Amino acid sequence: MTTFDSTKRSLPELLKDITNGKIQLPDFQRGWVWDDDHVKSLLVSIARSFPVGAVMLMETGGEVRFQTRPVEGIDPKTVTKDPDHLILDGQQRLTSLTQAVGLDAPVDTRTAQGKKIRRHYYFNICKALEGDERLEDAIEAVDENRQITKNFGRDVKLDLSTRQLECEKLYFPCDKILDPSDWLQDLFRYNQQAMGEFLEFQKKILGAFSAYQLPVIELKKETSKEAVCLVFEKVNTGGVQLSVFELITASYAAEGYNLRDDWYGSDIRKVPSRKVRFKEHELLAGVENTDLLIAITLLHTHARKQEDIAAGHTGKQVRPVSAKRTSVLDLPLESYKRWVDSVEKGFVEAAYFLKGECFYKRRELPYATQLVPLAAVMTLLGGSWREPRIHAKLTRWFWSGVLGELYGGAVETRIALDLEELMYWFKHDAELPRTVIDASFDPSRLETLRSRNSAAYKGINVLILREGANDFFWKGDIQALDQQGVALDIHHIFPRAWCESQGLSYRVYDAIINKTPISAHTNRMIGGRAPSEYLTRLQDHKQVQLNDESMDAILEGHRIPTQALRADDFGAFYQQRKQNLLEIIEKAMGKKALAGSDEGSDEGGDD
Repeated sequence: MTTFDSTKRSLPELLKDITNGKIQLPDFQRGWVWDDDHVKSLLVSIARSFPVGAVMLMETGGEVRFQTRPVEGIDPKTVTKDPDHLILDGQQRLTSLTQAVGLDAPVDTRTAQGKKIRRHYYFNICKALEGDERLEDAIEAVDENRQITKNFGRDVKLDLSTRQLECEKLYFPCDKILDPSDWLQDLFRYNQQAMGEFLEFQKKILGAFSAYQLPVIELKKETSKEAVCLVFEKVNTGGVQLSVFELITASYAAEGYNLRDDWYGSDIRKVPSRKVRFKEHELLAGVENTDLLIAITLLHTHARKQEDIAAGHTGKQVRPVSAKRTSVLDLPLESYKRWVDSVEKGFVEAAYFLKGECFYKRRELPYATQLVPLAAVMTLLGGSWREPRIHAKLTRWFWSGVLGELYGGAVETRIALDLEELMYWFKHDAELPRTVIDASFDPSRLETLRSRNSAAYKGINVLILREGANDFFWKGDIQALDQQGVALDIHHIFPRAWCESQGLSYRVYDAIINKTPISAHTNRMIGGRAPSEYLTRLQDHKQVQLNDESMDAILEGHRIPTQALRADDFGAFYQQRKQNLLEIIEKAMGKKALAGSDEGSDEGGDD
């Protein structure tokens, strides 16, 4: 089936349909942004019969329904509520032409620097007749009073504030291009001797506008919502990517539901918006509206699948659990309403779980994408996730995703499988979820983890903290100090300067094996000294006063081999700490690390 037609339509016909509302904008289209220079350039291009690009319209009346609005500058009260077509591409050009040519109100535009201005556009008839190369100079933009002033408005440089002045000075208003009859009558009245010049101008310039044909691609009403979204993004390469939230907002609005108010809040509602409520939890501060929609879609499609199975359907009759964009775009309004409050609580429960795993700040989360299936699972589990048996499985799944580096890139399929398989695993011990099965950790990966943006890097750091690691100098564990506002970071155990003095490669000393979280104060005291030297310096400090046994206990909390460290034996330290880190990794994943296993993707890169 052909999903589109291509044709040409005259500019006057298009502008007429826009001004009476037969052609409108879908609500997901962003506002008009063209500046004064762009408007003038467009008018010159039409006057010279240059191509200005095709426009894309979508036929209305199909299953895909959007909230609509007229083009900027048109009063919504004056147009039909049921347009025939919606503008998908060409909004800036069509809006510019509508405001400059199709309406008599001043054009709300802006300068090249972004300052808001209001302008009327004119053709200087005499300059326009001097040749095509003079057309750019022939376009004049005047203010809302139809004047150009200087000296901060005290002096008038050009005054076109009356029809008589326009006719006497031979400046033709662009808002009369499509119907110049009454202006022609006034010209005959005020400047009859210029009729010959006007008739030549009418033939050359006004005729170009009247005869101008715009290429039009028309999507048929049978086009799916997903296709509309994808087409819109392809043709609007200069803009911000259209999110499913914006598209669903326009779709729900057609059913009388304001999704923006639900997410962002409104002046009418006195309760905090969902976005604000998420921000009350530090780990949820970065949750996007699309995350919420994906989680709801997971639960909607999961419930739908259970209904299909209960009805005795088999094979392809059973609709799958899905987190794909297509499924999100097809999310019914009634399902959104059914799940949204529960899913919000599911995200909060997910934050409680993550705190239990020693994640306290958003930047510490290895994968934001893993939060979505976690919230969906929490929605279904309610408070039962705290039961020891379920909690142990949930923890193993979570760390498998992190340390196996399985939640980078496109994860829609994994998200859907994890929801299904986790819920089944909680009831049946035999079948492990795919993420737990797929997760593997190659010991050599520890030697390549250098970037703090890597998921595995973040995860291993938190695993160390989860064991209750204390600072070398300040009394208290690292996370407690962090909560108290003490400056902390991940620093080298064998200092960089010392390593370089020993001829060690940064690829070795900069790996996570040689790093641990400590306070900035401790790091300054370490400086570039050898471990044997800085440990003595720390232990003997008058504010610390620790014996070897007490300091060794702190070091062991970081999984640091004390004997090798005190002996400044980097080689022995490196191998022993690598093994110590592997032990906590294996414990978290519930399986042995396997040399030569496939490595996951490293978010942000290592170097």
